[in-house]
Amino acid sequence: AYASEVCGEEYRALALSVVSTSRGIGLIIGPAIGGFFAQPVEKYPNLFAESSIFVRFTYFLPCLITSVYAVGSLVACKWLPETLHKHAEKANERADLHDISEHSSNDSGQKDNIVELEDKQIHKSNLLKNWPLMSTIILYCVFSLQEMAYSETLDMSLQIFSLWAVSDKKYGGLSFSSQDVGEVLAISGFGLLLFQLLLYPPVERRLGPLMVTRLSAVNSYFHITVFLYFFSLVLVTIPHELQVLLVTGLFILLNNAVPQSQREAANAISITAMSVFKAFGPAGGGALHFFDFWILETGDQMVFFALNVVQFIGLLLTFKPFLAEPYQRE
Repeated sequence: AYASEVCGEEYRALALSVVSTSRGIGLIIGPAIGGFFAQPVEKYPNLFAESSIFVRFTYFLPCLITSVYAVGSLVACKWLPETLHKHAEKANERADLHDISEHSSNDSGQKDNIVELEDKQIHKSNLLKNWPLMSTIILYCVFSLQEMAYSETLDMSLQIFSLWAVSDKKYGGLSFSSQDVGEVLAISGFGLLLFQLLLYPPVERRLGPLMVTRLSAVNSYFHITVFLYFFSLVLVTIPHELQVLLVTGLFILLNNAVPQSQREAANAISITAMSVFKAFGPAGGGALHFFDFWILETGDQMVFFALNVVQFIGLLLTFKPFLAEPYQRE
């Protein structure tokens, strides 16, 4: 909500892409930070003495860095400007829209006044009756359920990649150091950042957020199928990029479905509903994983089949008559 309010319509796609990119980059940069700063006494003996606390607690430095960064971000929130003022001053919400349009017929600001009054009247409307908003939230919940279950598999895959990379070559590994693994993951995160900042905004302006969401869902559908039979770092990092594209498109649709005065409530409802659906992701994925290995003994095929089913359902829900595109305000 904040990102959509501080930016104009032409920069909204860029702002929301940065917001959704932050999580995708965090999933990649987080392990990279651990790879760079874990065991600092061994990697940087000139900077860290052997009598320091980092000898006993070899993974204390990356935890300290992330904690300081989190505290700094919290403190920086104090200087964020407020975008929607709701204090003692109350606007006249009972103004007659017809009178305003009649007396301002020759005024260049007539259109702005009408839109402002419409927003004030909509402010008291029930969000649960706003079908463009509710259909977008339901779609967001479906994709979040699939993404959470898939993320459990991806996190395990990233751990497998790290173990495979640091293993000796005689065991089929790459003999990478933890710093090398961090560099590889950092490059992946940098590629995601460049894509979201440079390529996504023009693509969104040309195709629209809904079409970008559909294309991301289709690509993710085929990617899940390929991931079942092939494993590589590229296949591990691509889902983060696809999920960022998908979520960014849904964010734009969600914020376009309500006026400025209702964006906070709309985003709060969507995040709450998404969190509830995400709670079932690990439980459902774990149950299917257990059923696959111990009952059917088919490996992960049932898990990936269920993920594809949920992804396909989400793709179908992006079409009419279920998903109603929000009205674009001039």
